[in-house]
Order: sequence, then C-alpha cells, then structure tokens
Amino acid sequence: METAAPRLLVVDDEPFNLEIICEYFDGTGFELETAEDGEAAWRLLDSHTGYAAVLLDRMMPILDGMGLLRRMKADERFRSIPVIMQTAAGNPDQVREGLAAGAYYYLVKPYERDSLLSIVRGALADVSARLDLHRRIAEHGSALQLLVNGEFSYRTVEEAAILAAFVAQACPQPDAAALALSELLVNAVEHGNLGISYAEKSQLRRDDRWNEEVALRLAMPTHAYKRVRVSLNRDDGVLSIRIVDEGAGFDWHRYLEFDPARAFDPNGRGIALARMSGAATVEYQGCGNTVVLQMHKQQDTSQGT
Repeated sequence: METAAPRLLVVDDEPFNLEIICEYFDGTGFELETAEDGEAAWRLLDSHTGYAAVLLDRMMPILDGMGLLRRMKADERFRSIPVIMQTAAGNPDQVREGLAAGAYYYLVKPYERDSLLSIVRGALADVSARLDLHRRIAEHGSALQLLVNGEFSYRTVEEAAILAAFVAQACPQPDAAALALSELLVNAVEHGNLGISYAEKSQLRRDDRWNEEVALRLAMPTHAYKRVRVSLNRDDGVLSIRIVDEGAGFDWHRYLEFDPARAFDPNGRGIALARMSGAATVEYQGCGNTVVLQMHKQQDTSQGT
C-alpha cells in the first residue's frame, strides 16, 4: 500500500517567497499548500485535516505568524503539528518569543534549501517518535504509580524509547514526563556513551546519516559494553529519577535554555524541552554524565460531597 505524501502548509504574504519555497520542495515527496496571511491559513487548517507541518512567516497582515501560532497551540486539533517560523528579522527576543509560544524551530531568511529540508524532515521524525511514545504509554497500566524503588539499564536508542514510556507511567504527569524522559534517556546514549558532539550530530542530521552513525558507534568495541543506568525512588510524595551514563560528560550549562543562536540547527533542544515540559525539575550534576529529575505528586483539588 502506497504511503500518502506528507502535506505541508506554507504561509507567507510574499508570493515570491512562496514560489521559492515551493521550488525548494520540488521533487522531495512533499505536497504543499500555500496561504498569504494567517487568517487564510487558519481557514485551510479548519477545513482540512492531515497537515504534517506548517512553515510560517512571522510578519504578515490581517493575522501575523505569532497570532496564528498561538491560535494553533490553543486548539487541541492542531497543537501537535510542528510549526517552523521564518522571518527576515533575527531579533533574539523575537526568536525566544516564538520558541516559547511553541514553535518547533525558528529560521532566519535567507536560508539554504538543504537546511530547510533537514529541519522539516527532523520535525516529522520527532512527531512520529512522540506519537509512538504516547501509544506505548497507553499500553501500560497505572499500577506503576505504586512503584517505590526500581533500577534499570539499557544500551540503545530504541531501548531508551521503550524505557521512557514505561517509567513515565510511574510519574504524576505521564505524558509530559514521557517527553522529558525520552529526550534525556536518548541523550545519555548518543552524547554520553557514544560521545557524539553537538556539532557532529548537527552535521549528521543535515546529511541524513544520523541513524547510520549511531548504529556504527554502537557496534564499536569501545562502546559495546557501555550502559546507561536509571534508578527510581519515591519518597514522601517526591519521585526522583537518576540517569547516569558512562561518557566523559559535557558543558551542560549552555543547553538548559533555548538559545536563539542555535534555532537553525536540527538538534540541541532536548534538555531545554525536558525542563520546559513542566513535568519535572531537571538537575545535571558533576561533569554532566548524571542528571536527576524530580517530580512532586499532584494534589487532588476536587471537592467531595
């Protein structure tokens, strides 16, 4: 059975920009629809289903990009669609505002075709992985909320995804916790045990060689026996999850917040996303090969009658 082409909605008030973007995607297997302002884009969203991503200009008449982004993120139907903002103005405060409002990435014009395609493909891959994570969560029962202590170890990215979905069920907010855990558990393999740097991952993602490189490094004798260890402890309403890899560590301070200077890169948001999920506090320790998440039991505010 043939898979339908991913549908992208491209929103820009300049017809020339729309023409260039359509040329960028020519022959790539994507199906594009266009709109020249935010209201026109909203009508398309409201009357169609199945957009895989939205490429959105910030400065537009009638309804600008930020207005449409906020409207999408407030609507359950469109909340999970990745929105890639683009603008000719690279003001750091505007970039930060867009990312905080829920934009997947923020591109500053002009940008290269290969970089745009890499970021769009990365967005679709991330959404697919997240949907799979939610499916895995739904398969597990709520009995893990009763878990007091536990220890786990894993080696691969695939095992990290499985463990994230499993351990999330022990957390007060399983869906949000699954996102944070997935990012941190995968980081422990890729950047920790396999020693892949931020710059290396950026280039590998752009070259579409990321999965191949991870597989190659996992097979190396120097990495074959490295494990990531996860311990879980629940005490007095506080759940603590400690993740320890066997890597040399890294300068984790610069990744705690979104950095507009890295908004164009196809990676490097995982730690900030984990902290912004609202599910847990995230604390790195020592050289950076240990991270601790802490989550507090939600209070029941319902009134009995």
